[in-house]
Amino acid sequence: MLVSRYSKPEFNPYQNDDLVLETPDGPWPAPRAEGPLSATLSLPGSKSLTNRELILSALAESPSLLRSPLHSRDTALMAEALRELGTVIDEVPGDGAFGPDWRVTPQELTGGTTIDCGLAGTVMRFVPPVAALALGPVAFDGDPHARKRPMRATITALRALGVDVTDDGRGALPFSLYGMGSLAGGELEVDASESSQFISALLLVAARFTDGLTLRHTGESLPSVPHIDMTSATLAARGVEVANPAPGVWQVSPGAIRGREVDIESDLSNAAPFLAAALVAGGTVTIERWPESTTQVGAQLGRLLELFGATARQDDGSFTIDGGSGALGGGSLAGVDLDLSEGGELAPALVAVAALADGPSRITGIGHLRGHETDRLAALATEINALGGAVAELEDGLAIDPKPLHGGVWHTYGDHRMATAGAIIGLAVDGIEIEDIATTAKTIPEFPDLWRNLVHPRAAAVSDPFSLGLG
Repeated sequence: MLVSRYSKPEFNPYQNDDLVLETPDGPWPAPRAEGPLSATLSLPGSKSLTNRELILSALAESPSLLRSPLHSRDTALMAEALRELGTVIDEVPGDGAFGPDWRVTPQELTGGTTIDCGLAGTVMRFVPPVAALALGPVAFDGDPHARKRPMRATITALRALGVDVTDDGRGALPFSLYGMGSLAGGELEVDASESSQFISALLLVAARFTDGLTLRHTGESLPSVPHIDMTSATLAARGVEVANPAPGVWQVSPGAIRGREVDIESDLSNAAPFLAAALVAGGTVTIERWPESTTQVGAQLGRLLELFGATARQDDGSFTIDGGSGALGGGSLAGVDLDLSEGGELAPALVAVAALADGPSRITGIGHLRGHETDRLAALATEINALGGAVAELEDGLAIDPKPLHGGVWHTYGDHRMATAGAIIGLAVDGIEIEDIATTAKTIPEFPDLWRNLVHPRAAAVSDPFSLGLG
């Protein structure tokens, strides 16, 4: 089984300075549901919030305490990147069920280092503008597939701000820059059509610019706008003035970024496969520590899953999806027509549900997913079709025509959301084996144990109190 613990091992793609994973040999047999679910669970912290708060803590005027942060590959890479630039990040005891808290003490930013971005979009997009405020050279590289992820908007924006960037014309990793210690800021245009992270990256550092920043998006479309709203909210909570005077325009005034004690919300996007499981297997799944209000796109899951036929309810700090008898119990699972331009990260889980529905579905507004950890549109279509399905790629989405599926190896392409989508399919289809389940360590290292306990709670083996959120 997968076991998570904290130590200082030699680095490898799924082992980092904060997390060790003992990974199983060979494909992971996806648990098959044997009846309706009745599960209540907690999930680790939000990756998006943890990494935003780490950046702001490194740029703040005083120390910060991040309570219940996510400990995963992406957040460990972010913490290590900021340490490389001089920030002090210490683990301290906390009350969270998934690991220690982080105390972040800002220091003068220094260059002369290399940043490993892994496959983390937040690291490769958020850290370069921070490094531009350091003094000296900083090089960036990452996993092989990270070199295929779009970075031209960040590189172009840094050059427009006066930063010397060397990328040999690739517009992608690897590249290097020479930090100047400070930036003037002012007026800046950027095409963020491929990722809202290009906007968030600049907003997060803009208060440290001498003249602040007026930022204009020039592209025809802008995906995942709620993530920009999340960035604005985290800035406002630290006393930074952010205005959005017109669509696609943001203004940040120069000024101090306050240190802060902050409780990191559970990752609601990582709740998607667990809540979707109720639709497939039937019964109920309840997620504890669900925020009353949030900027996370996972908050849309209730509305989206109800379109398939679920019932959603939120009360007393928890959120429940009731799938009734579920697809396995003979219940009706409706096909859907969804525009997910604001919540593309939910698409893999919803496509997996759609592949098991009673009628065809179209999920659009997700063309930008071709530039994520893998080309998620091609990967989802390939894997479902290999199991007997009928999924066609559209210009900006997928058309799913449900067919009887059979077992087989589900390839993950190093993408955590591909792995969790395969687990959903495996609830209803015998013989699904997920290649490289350890890729879930990117954002939820405890996934295999949490999932096994969801499906077969009496049979789940716990060898670490963190592994099921019981520590």
